[in-house]
Amino acid sequence: MSTDEPQPQPRQPSSQGPAPDPLQTLLLVLVTVLVLGATGYLCVTHPALTAPIAAVGGVGAALATAIGIVLGNRTH
Repeated sequence: MSTDEPQPQPRQPSSQGPAPDPLQTLLLVLVTVLVLGATGYLCVTHPALTAPIAAVGGVGAALATAIGIVLGNRTH
């Protein structure tokens, strides 16, 4: 036997963490697009509601960001 053959190296653990669930990502994107579309439609059809809708949209965007961060940092 020859000792010149390369020895298999053990796999190093990935430092990136678990991969995100594709279904969860798809649903998050779908809900975001639907909410933005509905908000845009309401702002165009009812201009008087633009300011309240923008306020609710700002709070919703912050909440969606927080939920996305929590789901992204969750370990399986």
